[in-house]
Amino acid sequence: MDTTQLLKGVLDVAVLAVVRREDSYGYDVVRKLRAAGLAEVGDASVYGTLRRLYANGSLTSYVVPSEEGPHRKYYGVTPQGRTALAHQAKQWDEFSATLSDLLADAEA
Repeated sequence: MDTTQLLKGVLDVAVLAVVRREDSYGYDVVRKLRAAGLAEVGDASVYGTLRRLYANGSLTSYVVPSEEGPHRKYYGVTPQGRTALAHQAKQWDEFSATLSDLLADAEA
């Protein structure tokens, strides 16, 4: 199964879940998603998602200077983002339970 399309549908909630745990900069979010098992996630997709979530008020951002390279833009979850994450997590639970039921029926 090609998980690319599935990933597109859940990338917002995955990014919010990662940043909820700890403020993170773009590549750190990519690294954490890959370490969690989303190996196919693309850098550009994550950076675009971060920008979109910031633009819609789900994330806040701040810049941290770096002596070893360019400054890093960190993202944190806003109260609006926490509400969105809770809503999307509930939708995911309902959707995955439905799909699991369908697959169980197909195997019977």
